[in-house]
Amino acid sequence: MGALSQMSGQRIELELLVRAPADRVWAVLTDVAHADQTLSGVTKVEPLTEGPYGVGTKWRETRRMFGREDTQQLQVTLAEEPVRTVVEADSSGVHYVTELTLTPAGDATRLAMGFTAVQARTTPVQKTLWALFGRLGAKATEKAMAEDLRHLAARAESR
Repeated sequence: MGALSQMSGQRIELELLVRAPADRVWAVLTDVAHADQTLSGVTKVEPLTEGPYGVGTKWRETRRMFGREDTQQLQVTLAEEPVRTVVEADSSGVHYVTELTLTPAGDATRLAMGFTAVQARTTPVQKTLWALFGRLGAKATEKAMAEDLRHLAARAESR
């Protein structure tokens, strides 16, 4: 992990083959207003901007994780339709970046998700806690990401 581990962070990457064309997968990914109907971990979505999905699109998303609900404000920082998008959020001193990349694979689409969480300003106690509980958090995050990918694929394949 190199420099990322020095800043108390984690990086997780997963991918899934979706049996749907990239434009259909993109449509599901960018349907922010209905994310709570697509992703089982999302319990509420509140759009904060109007208009089509693109750089600057913002929303509040409430997710169920670790047995409780947590709301975060997310913002699109990159949108290259229909191949790549990046969404970022800041919460409790941690900067989160989620990158989704779509690669055509015949009649299907390879959907890759990368997730980075970095706590840049840390005290020695916070670094110790991150080291102790970071693996547990990473495993739970990886499980949630895999579930999100499966749900996104199911939605795109059923359209």
